[in-house]
Amino acid sequence: MAAKSEALAKQYEAKVQETTAVLEKLSDAQWKKMTTGEKWTVGVVAHHIAGSHEGIAGIVKTIAAGQSMPNFTLDALHEMNAKHAQEFANVGKADTLALHKKGAAAAAAVVRGLSDADLARSGTVLTGMPAMTVEQIVTNILINHVDEHMKSIRAAVA
Repeated sequence: MAAKSEALAKQYEAKVQETTAVLEKLSDAQWKKMTTGEKWTVGVVAHHIAGSHEGIAGIVKTIAAGQSMPNFTLDALHEMNAKHAQEFANVGKADTLALHKKGAAAAAAVVRGLSDADLARSGTVLTGMPAMTVEQIVTNILINHVDEHMKSIRAAVA
């Protein structure tokens, strides 16, 4: 285990714990409020965060293994997110929290298992976009994904 990967895992876990605390305190009325950023309910945004932990960890593992994401476009990502929002329009808080905790633990374990060489490896995440290092993916996608969506949730329930 690399010291850098442990620090990144702890940074990620801190965001996850902060998210968990906010989500646990949401009322049913807050859960159903609409966000301005995503134009989804708070519950859908929370489930999107929860469901993305392991998917993003999969991207981390793929790039760390020296591969690139095959044919993954920004349009495909947007389509996937829109489909998720429709499928989970009425998702409950308990299920979302369980998925969040499970997915975050799995993603943190992936990050903890990275060597310095893994963190330095780079590859294409989105077709047509510049390559990213695994460290950039952890910081800019895994951790930032939680941050960005939590800003939206906080604004909606403020």
